[in-house]
Amino acid sequence: MNAKPKDAVIANARIVLADRVIEQGWIALASGKIAEIGEGRAPAGSEDAGGDLITPGLIELHTDHLEAHYVPRPKVFWDPIAAVISYDGQLATSGITTVLDSLRVWREDGAEEVDGRAGILAKAITAARDENLLRADHFLHLRCEIPMPSVVEEAKELIGRPDIRLMSLMDHTPGQRQFRDEVKLRDYYRGKGAGMTDAQLDELFAKRFAYQQAYAANNMREIVALAHEYRIPLASHDDTTDENVVDAVRDGVAVAEFPTTMEAARGLKEAGIDILMGAPNVVRGGSHSGNIAAVDLAREGLLDILSSDYIPSSLLMAALQLPVVAPAIDLPSAIRTVTKAPAEAVGLTDRGEIAVGKRADLIRVHVAGNVPVVRSVWREGHRVA
Repeated sequence: MNAKPKDAVIANARIVLADRVIEQGWIALASGKIAEIGEGRAPAGSEDAGGDLITPGLIELHTDHLEAHYVPRPKVFWDPIAAVISYDGQLATSGITTVLDSLRVWREDGAEEVDGRAGILAKAITAARDENLLRADHFLHLRCEIPMPSVVEEAKELIGRPDIRLMSLMDHTPGQRQFRDEVKLRDYYRGKGAGMTDAQLDELFAKRFAYQQAYAANNMREIVALAHEYRIPLASHDDTTDENVVDAVRDGVAVAEFPTTMEAARGLKEAGIDILMGAPNVVRGGSHSGNIAAVDLAREGLLDILSSDYIPSSLLMAALQLPVVAPAIDLPSAIRTVTKAPAEAVGLTDRGEIAVGKRADLIRVHVAGNVPVVRSVWREGHRVA
């Protein structure tokens, strides 16, 4: 080790690099970056990690979990800044140091929850960041429901923000993509506690069909054009058929979120599009919607990125389970699905791996049985949890 001063040294750790694991190593941090990585005996005065794993901080591209903090009960709207702070704390203690907060960019008449409130939440995120109240590094992911009449207008209200890193092209019209099976879609709405009758669901579905017919084609063109104009990566959503894959290629999609069939996943992979699947899907052993299991894609070499989606703690759990359920995937490869791969997908090349010169975004993980426990979190070399 040279004489250059260090802010901290973490020692006696299993360090997960991008391509291998150092079974007993140490990491020196300086000025918010990784200064040195060593094996064996560490410099004096190091912090003892007790043999725990040290991995890069996790990077989350798609989580709408902020909504659960903002609207904790139906028709109950929490203070938006307080909601952001609570949500951020849960992310950090789950090991997530960089997050793309997924905001719904659309309004729908009669909708409860958080439709039409992307602007409020985006302002709250900015306010919390400006006051240095956040532990994780926050960016935005605009979830654009293409058939909705106001989606282009709402996207234009937000598009100039410098923290937007991803826009997704979604279409949840009944009878296609994630909800090809209308029975499962009805069960989904009933399970959300809305208490809708079949007659009310018939009315809702008819409205959704009408929206798609009237607005989807033009909205798709405008949203794709906006993303390209502002150089924001695009994600497709719930690709199911070869036609969906063709559309994704046409639109210049970088990431395919939650493909629902093996057919679509293979086509996306052949097209060079990164495939993102839900970490809860891995942990639970299958999709809650009855679509393709993420583990099946992993075993076929068709899984690039994991997302916690609606359970922040699932991201680390799923990554550590991948080598068990898909033996061809080793630990470094599994950790890349929640660090290096998502970082590169949205152009965050300064983080996502433990390497000299990269940001010192790190987590210390103790594994108890099948449950990982995040013991420490560093963001740019500062302990935040």
